[in-house]
Amino acid sequence: MTTNGGFQPVFCTIVPPHVLDKLARNEDPALSGPARRSLEHDAFQRTKRRLTTVIGATAVAPPAGAAADQPHRTIYDAEHTQDLPGTKVREEGSEPGSDATVNRAYAGLGATFDLYLKVYGRHSIDDNGMPLDATVHFGENYDNAFWNGEQMVFGDGDNEVFLDFTIPVDVIGHELTHGVTQHTANLEYYGQSGALNESLSDVFGSLIKQYTLGQTAAEADWLIGAGLLAPRVTGVALRSMKAPGTAYDDDVLGKDPQPATMEDYVRTGRDNGGVHINSGIPNHAFYLAATALGGYAWEKAGQIWYDVLTGGELKEDALFADFATLTVKATRERYGAGDELRAVQKAWEQVGVRTL
Repeated sequence: MTTNGGFQPVFCTIVPPHVLDKLARNEDPALSGPARRSLEHDAFQRTKRRLTTVIGATAVAPPAGAAADQPHRTIYDAEHTQDLPGTKVREEGSEPGSDATVNRAYAGLGATFDLYLKVYGRHSIDDNGMPLDATVHFGENYDNAFWNGEQMVFGDGDNEVFLDFTIPVDVIGHELTHGVTQHTANLEYYGQSGALNESLSDVFGSLIKQYTLGQTAAEADWLIGAGLLAPRVTGVALRSMKAPGTAYDDDVLGKDPQPATMEDYVRTGRDNGGVHINSGIPNHAFYLAATALGGYAWEKAGQIWYDVLTGGELKEDALFADFATLTVKATRERYGAGDELRAVQKAWEQVGVRTL
């Protein structure tokens, strides 16, 4: 059930379209071929998602007798086709097999379930025990991972620019958080609301990694997709919450275009109004708030952001200022007018977003 009524027909990928577009124009077929096929796969899945939304998807209920405080995971193998979900290769409670990709996907789904349940008391993506399904080995050298509104899908990467998309646990957490947003605030996937949608996935994807590693805000790297880029790439990740715009600077990928403040906000009609680019601004605000508050970022900063995401007041077309104002309100309600409130207010001030 959504807070704002009706699901948005959102198809969310971890690699932004502008990155694949640039790769698709490269003269080297080893780079352009997989990127072009990935864009074609994405276009097909995006259209399929819209049709599913119009026709109506069948609600996925937890299995009969399933415990609400336990995940129900199923991993499928697409065997390099685009057929979803594929062949079942691992289910809840079964032992790890020889396929490391399958095992990483299974563990990542579990890590995401754990953070939402143990920290925020949320029972799976929809808060009603929704089964967590994932398909691996999707497509041929597919350079992406996505949430299609019903399940996770992972490509193997082309091994030239991108490695296996199950490697970074925050990628898994990022995509599943699109499902949480879908079932709560249901943010429109365009402009500032779309950038907030992307930012929330980065925030909780990062928190899932930090929670899994037991890292404090000071110890975390605040990178999204670290370990995903192949050795030939000059870069460390897809995005940096600590320093947006510095994740990569590569002769093939170009330079990370994310701004850290509203002064450099990017106005574009591409990528749904720059949702993967301008998400750097609220990302940086979260980083600033979390590091100012100290300790484990999921405890205070994460709780505030979760309160806003699930509180019922965040509108589908919310702007950065709307979200920021609600974080200030949530902080005051939960922690009073002390250090926590000052940290959140200062974080938004530093990125140039006004709060009311």
